[in-house]
Amino acid sequence: MIAALVAGLLAGYGIAMPVGAVAAYLVALTARTSLRTGVFAALGVATADGVYALIAVCGGAALASALRPVTLQVRWGSAVVLIALAAHGARTAIRRYREGRDGTRAGRAASGAARAYLGMWAMTIMNPLTVVYFMALVLGRHTAAAPERASQVVFVLAVFVASASWQLALAGGGAFLGRALTGSRGRLITAMASSILIGGLALHLLIAAL
Repeated sequence: MIAALVAGLLAGYGIAMPVGAVAAYLVALTARTSLRTGVFAALGVATADGVYALIAVCGGAALASALRPVTLQVRWGSAVVLIALAAHGARTAIRRYREGRDGTRAGRAASGAARAYLGMWAMTIMNPLTVVYFMALVLGRHTAAAPERASQVVFVLAVFVASASWQLALAGGGAFLGRALTGSRGRLITAMASSILIGGLALHLLIAAL
């Protein structure tokens, strides 16, 4: 149970930390409306991450028993996918930093609390790389043994809590913390930190496969 909690928290922060257009818009939305609207918008982002984690856990649980004979290959493949995602995130962040793009344009969304929640949820759910990320993690962790239902629930909830805490920090930080993190240097630092975290998760899978 503790392992599922820690894995969920790390996975949640790994996917939430890169400050892209959605996070930059979240900060701008909170600054021009209210903290209440920002909180609902942040929860919309976290809900999307939780939905993808749930999809990955359910799909991974269904595939785990079938893939157990090739556990070693699946873990190596999962690690490769995570490393590729980490490298892609780092490369994209470095390119954007060199080009000086601040990524603050994410389109116009409604500023009402409920509409902000749904708008940010929709903006986040359109990223298919999220489900690839979670599926790689879930398959890498659970091909050796069938996961318990309680552990699955804890993992998904931990992902939601981690994502929500990060998004709420961006919204609550407002003009100071939020804008610092959404600047060129802040985006680079958070993206590199996320890539290092995802790389660490991949390394853990590789060590388990040895």
